[in-house]
Amino acid sequence: MSVCNVVSISGGKDSTAMLTLAIERKTENIVAVFADTGHEHPETYAYVDYLEESLGVKIHRVKADFTAQVDAKRQRLTDYLICLDDCGKKDRHQKGYTRPMLERMIGALQPTGIPFLDLCLWKGRFPSTRARFCSDELKHKPLNDFMEPILAKHKTVISWQGIRADESLARKDLPMYDVEMGSWEPSPTGWLIYRPIIDWTAEDVFEQHRSYGIRWNPLYEKGMSRVGCMPCIHARKSELTAIQKQYPAEFERVAEWERLVSAASKRGMATFFSADTVPGNSRINSEIHLATHGIESIGEWAQTSRGGRQFDLITAIDVTDDAPKCTSVYGLCE
Repeated sequence: MSVCNVVSISGGKDSTAMLTLAIERKTENIVAVFADTGHEHPETYAYVDYLEESLGVKIHRVKADFTAQVDAKRQRLTDYLICLDDCGKKDRHQKGYTRPMLERMIGALQPTGIPFLDLCLWKGRFPSTRARFCSDELKHKPLNDFMEPILAKHKTVISWQGIRADESLARKDLPMYDVEMGSWEPSPTGWLIYRPIIDWTAEDVFEQHRSYGIRWNPLYEKGMSRVGCMPCIHARKSELTAIQKQYPAEFERVAEWERLVSAASKRGMATFFSADTVPGNSRINSEIHLATHGIESIGEWAQTSRGGRQFDLITAIDVTDDAPKCTSVYGLCE
């Protein structure tokens, strides 16, 4: 076949609507692919399985691997440790390192096979709004690697991207390019970019699910506005509350990751969320600690109101069998 249509799937509403649209149009040679960050919610993994079975389309799973980077960093620090006695202060690359620090970091730098965690161990920190390396390393690069042999095999490769203009200012002016008119956006990597739902609203996306007879990711009915990383570094306060109440294991997992990445960090401290996530927290605490700035403290703050000054008894109520089963921010409960 001369044309291959690669549809990126995240398990979210937009990419699902896009995949059903491609099938609906009888698009030739669809190749669906899901980039697994290792930081998705179990229900999202189950939902990707559901899509594959319900739509009859094989969804390829790809994962980034940072084993080589983590091993290389551990070896470099080991060389520094060996050189501490022999080289003293002559080696400029050892500046700022002490024996206890190196021993701590070397012990923590063990690949886990979890892409998100290994990426953070390698970097010695978690991604942030200013250093958002997660999307590039965990999504874009493994997807690009997946598409390389496809590009070599087919004359034309079209990358379908489930991006909508109303999601952010950065996406507001992105063009769609018309598939029937043969208008494409070329990418530096050699394939063509197509954004078929760029002008859709969130309601359009959910209506596509309804009309096609496919259910959406159940997390949208449980207070989540996004269903990618769980939690995402951009999660809203209300989403953090919903996650903590319904899925406390996700908070416990990230809390353990904070301890691991902190040990692998040169400064011995790495928090999942920015230190100033809680208003005034970075000013109140001159030093950053997991006890005051870690995800567990963020979870406590998420249950407060009035700027974090008052414990909110309503949002803190446990989820029970009598509690509402749907808390959708998209009005999916009707």
